[in-house]
Amino acid sequence: MMIRASVVLILFAAASPAWALRCGTQLVGPGDQDFQVRSRCGEPIWIERSTELEVLGGYGPYERQRETPIEAWTYNFGPRMLMRRLVFRNGVMSREDTLGYGVNRIGDDCNAQASYDGFSVGELVAHCGQPVSRRRNDDGIVRRPAPGIAFYGVEQREQLIYDLGDRRSLRRYFVVNGRVVDSDTLER
Repeated sequence: MMIRASVVLILFAAASPAWALRCGTQLVGPGDQDFQVRSRCGEPIWIERSTELEVLGGYGPYERQRETPIEAWTYNFGPRMLMRRLVFRNGVMSREDTLGYGVNRIGDDCNAQASYDGFSVGELVAHCGQPVSRRRNDDGIVRRPAPGIAFYGVEQREQLIYDLGDRRSLRRYFVVNGRVVDSDTLER
C-alpha cells in the first residue's frame, strides 16, 4: 500500500500542470516572460495589441495613472492540435485560451461560404491568411470597480477584408475585441 501511494505521488509530481502549454520539450504558462515564450514556442502566427490605463485616486488631489500594454499571441500547431492564444500583460503571460484545430498551412483552409462567427482573429488568419485590408476604429471603455479607481480600456472594432479569389466580390469580416462577430460580401 505504501509503495502504491509513493508511485501515485511521483506521478503527480512528474505531471505537468493543467495550465501549462507544451512547446516541443519545454513548458510555458502564466508568469512566464514574453521572450521566454518566444524562445520556447517560436514566433506566433498573429499578434493583437492593446493597452489598458489604470487610474488610482481619480477623485483626490493626487492621481496616479499606469498604462499596461496587452498582447495576445496566436499559435498554430497543425491540423491535429488545437491552436492556442496566449495573453500577456506588460510582457508577462497571464492566461492561455484554447482555440479550434489548427491548419497545415496558413491561409490554405479558407471557405468564403463558411461562417467564422466566434472565431478569434488569429484563427481567421490561420484559415484565410493575412487580410488585403484592415481598418480599425476603437471605442474607449471605462470600468470603475471602486470610488477613485478607474480602468480605461478600448473596445477594438476592426474590419478585415479578404480577396478569396472570386472575380466579382471580396469578403469582409467584422471583429470586436479580437472575435469575428459578422461578415458580408463587398463588390470589387
